Amino acid sequence: MFRLWARTFKDNHILQDTCIEDGSSDTRTHKVFRALEEVCYQFDLGKPIWLDKTVAEFKRHSKARFTQDNFIEGIEFDYLEIQIIEED
Repeated sequence: MFRLWARTFKDNHILQDTCIEDGSSDTRTHKVFRALEEVCYQFDLGKPIWLDKTVAEFKRHSKARFTQDNFIEGIEFDYLEIQIIEED
């Protein structure tokens, strides 16, 4: 089972969080993109842009932060953090 935990933070406090599960046999990349799409739907956000620093951080730690730089429209929180908490 693949599980991705997503949270939005404002002033070091969690505003929203959710956990997305995916039991499909797709690749890790497809699961991450689908889970992020579901997170954005649940939190009513536009899809963030994967900058080079975001990709590098995600590759190293299976965790990434999306700040205002990653979004086209304005956001009402400091950052969105995603983290893989379980993989097949």
